[in-house]
Amino acid sequence: MSASRSIRFSKSKNSRSSLERDLRKLIPTKAGVITDPARLAELGTDKWFAASQPEIAVAPGSAKEVSAVLAYADKQNIPVTARGAGVGYVGGCVPLRGGILMSLHRMNRIQEISGEDFVAVVEPHVITGVLQSEVEKRGLFYPPDPQSYKDCSIGGNIATNAGGPRCLKYGVTRPYVLGLQVALADGTLVRVGGRTHKNKTGFDLVGMFVGSEGMLGIITEATLKLLPLPPAHVTLSAGFGSMRDAATAVQAIFKAGYLPCAVEVADNFTLQSARNAHKEVKGSFIPPGKAHLLVELDGQKASVLSEGKALKALLSKNKALEIELATSPDRRERIWALRRAFSASLKATGLTKLNEDIAIPRGRLVDLIAFAEKLQKKTGFPIACFGHAGDGNIHVNIMVSKEQQTKRPKEIEATLDALFRQVIAWGGAITGEHGIGIAKKRWWNEATTPELRKLHSLIKKAVDPKDILNPGKFV
Repeated sequence: MSASRSIRFSKSKNSRSSLERDLRKLIPTKAGVITDPARLAELGTDKWFAASQPEIAVAPGSAKEVSAVLAYADKQNIPVTARGAGVGYVGGCVPLRGGILMSLHRMNRIQEISGEDFVAVVEPHVITGVLQSEVEKRGLFYPPDPQSYKDCSIGGNIATNAGGPRCLKYGVTRPYVLGLQVALADGTLVRVGGRTHKNKTGFDLVGMFVGSEGMLGIITEATLKLLPLPPAHVTLSAGFGSMRDAATAVQAIFKAGYLPCAVEVADNFTLQSARNAHKEVKGSFIPPGKAHLLVELDGQKASVLSEGKALKALLSKNKALEIELATSPDRRERIWALRRAFSASLKATGLTKLNEDIAIPRGRLVDLIAFAEKLQKKTGFPIACFGHAGDGNIHVNIMVSKEQQTKRPKEIEATLDALFRQVIAWGGAITGEHGIGIAKKRWWNEATTPELRKLHSLIKKAVDPKDILNPGKFV
């Protein structure tokens, strides 16, 4: 690797002072340049455990300022790492080689919501939940729904091609990105895609930037596709005696011709953790059994209610122990609150949750459950499985104590190796929605072919020849 492709900005006082002076000229606003060590440390990490403090951070307020900083950094060979809301789980926004951390938190405006064109135009730091709320006030619908929707940003969703429970019916983030304005490594601002819901003018460059994890350009504006807001929802919560029974029920739903907007599953360890964390909650908040299935339907009121009743009967025939059919917002929210609490409940056990967002072919769901059970028995590490059963994107959480992290690190790594190798052998993916970042970098070579890695490198070198954008990651 050439020197230019492994650069880390010098930490000398003179370098930092001149860098700060130059950047304040490019972003003259007082809040535009950040030098406070505590704030820099905060910006140097995300929800994963990796951290690397940048030399300085900037908070541009416009695409023009993003462009100016990148043009300067390109000329000076200074690494630049973009950061959205910082709620990722793979260290994707950690500035491994220091330099400039570009926080986009000031670019948080919804520029337009059009009910005529069914589009929204937003800046990158618009929070996903805020956008959803605003479009729903107009009878419109933005389907992508990461579990962190109240905290994550649209720009971060696009950078990782984020998913969520509704992906089963509506798809991940990519289908809802019609157009982007992107700042390239040299500061050039380019628009790809557009405002129309169909567009085959040239290569799919929108798709190239979606999921690129900040290594090909920095998103400064997004034009998003909206849908009509479904007028009715029905949510079913069912308990099962085992995860295998729950997984079999999922297959029965599809075989019967149903396409729910979400099908979520949770295993016994996850359920018991939720029970322990919510002992004060009474009633049917947490269903009985050793597995939980959540199914949601949306559409017109009469048809959704009819399908909900039919699905309840179907689940009963497939060994469900108890089923709740919720139609009111309050009852539906109670069921979803349980689902959203799973991650926090696992953390409340006191164990470290190694969250692996693998994706398998949908027909392998029962096989994955069986494999996880065998792996748990073999290693002694509890394995908590929950997530998007409908599309095969299951969060397999290896639960380890602090003592085990210290005394058994090789066994922990071997357990992760076994999981990923089995997923790859099934034709699955090592990440379904979080991205590669740093956390999955170790398995990047196993998950890809030499030809595919070369293609990634060629694209990276073409748009970022000096490797200044989020360097040190998987490409």
